[in-house]
Amino acid sequence: MKRLNLPLTEEDLRDLHAGDAVLLSGEIYTARDAAHKRMHECIEKNEPLPFDIQNALIYYVGPTPATQGRAIGSAGPTTSSRMDPYVRELLEKGLGGMIGKGRRSRDVKDAVKEHKAIYFVAVGGAGALLSKSIVKREPVAYEDLLAEAITKLTAKDFPCFVGLDIYGNDIYDHGEL
Repeated sequence: MKRLNLPLTEEDLRDLHAGDAVLLSGEIYTARDAAHKRMHECIEKNEPLPFDIQNALIYYVGPTPATQGRAIGSAGPTTSSRMDPYVRELLEKGLGGMIGKGRRSRDVKDAVKEHKAIYFVAVGGAGALLSKSIVKREPVAYEDLLAEAITKLTAKDFPCFVGLDIYGNDIYDHGEL
């Protein structure tokens, strides 16, 4: 198990390989389908994105409301492939990586390798457990989207696996998960 602090460094990325188990600590942004569509519209209009995307990590999640004494409710990953049409342009803008579940398209695999980014896989169905690793949640943008709004999470030892590494390896192609 590797413990990593966000944002990830080039050295961190070189040392990560598909299938590695990691614990992430630091800032992670949330965004799902509707937020990605709005970010795409910002890019098309040459407008600034709602947060500094340089080396940022986006978690594909629509968390439930926080319970008493917790920063967030259940926070399990959503299916990543729905965001595939937007990944290349976000990586070109400097996105460092993503967290979600499931396979990615050939274009996403190529873009991750080309931009030396990372895709982490979180365990689906474990949202209540994953939420215990989130210590703070702050609104960022698109609050009208409710659970799909962009928020900034502060994570401590968020568990996941490397799904796609900078070398083009895919955890799903190697049967390691």
